[in-house]
Amino acid sequence: MIFWEIFLAFFIPGILGYGGGPASIPLIENEVVDRYGWYTVQQFSEIVALGNSLPGPIATKMAGYIGYDVGGVLGALVALFASVAPSMILMIGLLAILLKYKESPKVKRLSTYVRPVIAVLLGVMTLDFFLTSENDLGLWQTLGIGVAAYLLMERFKVHPAFVIGLALVYGGLFLA
Repeated sequence: MIFWEIFLAFFIPGILGYGGGPASIPLIENEVVDRYGWYTVQQFSEIVALGNSLPGPIATKMAGYIGYDVGGVLGALVALFASVAPSMILMIGLLAILLKYKESPKVKRLSTYVRPVIAVLLGVMTLDFFLTSENDLGLWQTLGIGVAAYLLMERFKVHPAFVIGLALVYGGLFLA
């Protein structure tokens, strides 16, 4: 029964919490404090503070912590699944619709409009990363890291995960 309660405690806020993790925090609080009584308001506020101090989406961090605290490892898995299930179900449903109508001229036109927008957004993000890196590291370090990463991935076919790892080691040794 506890696993069903854990599931509902995170599935319902996932459905109703339009706006992502921060929008669902009050809904999660309602479930875990008011409905099930697993925590006091003070304890819940400490969980929110802990979740905010760690990188990543807050809803899943809170789900993992609360699920583990209430139901152990299986509780954490149930809570994590419940927190992402609404989005996953919606995405699978939308993908099914898109695949059903993929030959439709309207769908083809939509993807024709969306691709350039995504390319521009990625370009703006890349420029923002470059400018931030240039301000923090300087032009030559930024260009050096960028050229090295490009050569490693494109010329020598090194997996991006290894390139990121090498960049982290470089930053830890020479930039810290």
